[in-house]
Amino acid sequence: MIAIIQEYWQALLFWDGFRLSGLVITLWLLAASIAIGFVCAIPLAVARVSANRWLARPVWLFTYVVRGTPLYVQLLLIYTGMYSLDFVRSHGMLDSFFRSGMNCAVLAFALNTCAYTTEIFAGAIRATTYGEVEAARAFGLSKWTQYRQIILPSALRRAIPAYSNEVILMLHATTVAFTATVADILKVARDINAATYESFQAFGLAALLYLVLSFTLVWMFRQAERRWMAFLRPLEH
Repeated sequence: MIAIIQEYWQALLFWDGFRLSGLVITLWLLAASIAIGFVCAIPLAVARVSANRWLARPVWLFTYVVRGTPLYVQLLLIYTGMYSLDFVRSHGMLDSFFRSGMNCAVLAFALNTCAYTTEIFAGAIRATTYGEVEAARAFGLSKWTQYRQIILPSALRRAIPAYSNEVILMLHATTVAFTATVADILKVARDINAATYESFQAFGLAALLYLVLSFTLVWMFRQAERRWMAFLRPLEH
C-alpha cells in the first residue's frame, strides 16, 4: 500500500506532469454537472408543476425517460451513439464537442442529475404551504414575483436534504466516466491496477478518496441545513 501511494499519489491527488489528477477531474465532473443540472432544473421544476399541460407534459416525459434508463447507457448513447450520426460528424462544432470524452461525460451527467433534481424541486414546490401562496396573493404579487420571492426560496430550502442525497449519488455516478476515457479517480485506479496487479490497494485507495469526498459533502450540506432550515426546527423552551 505504501509503495502504491508513493508511486501514484500525484496521479490521484495532485498534478501528474501536464495532466490533471484523478481527484481534480472527478471534482470538475461533479461540479460542472451539478451546476448545469441545478440551473436547468429550476425552470423545469416550475414547468413540471404548471397547470398548463403543454409545459408540464414534456418535462414529465424528459424526467421519466432519463430516470427510467441507466446512466451508463445514457453516457454510451452520448459518447459513442451521437458521434455515429452523420450530421454530427459533418458539423464542425458538434464534431469537436462529441469527440471529447469530457464534454460527453459532463453532458450525460448534467442531463441525468437535471432530471432527478427537477422532480426533487417540483415536489418541494408542491409542498409549499397554501398560506404562503395566499399571503403573496393578498399583497398583490404577480405570479413571477410569487415564485421569485416566496415559493422558490421556500421550496429550495425544504429540498436541501433530498438534494444532498442526489449530489452524493452523482459523485458515485461519476465512476462510469472512465467509459468515455476520462481520467477520473477510478480510471487512475484502474491504471494503477493494470501496472501493479495490486487490485485491493489500488481500488481501496480510490474507495478511500470517494469516502472522504462523500463525508465532506455530507458535512457541507449539514451546515447548509442548519443555516437555511433553522425556521423548521421546533422552538426550544
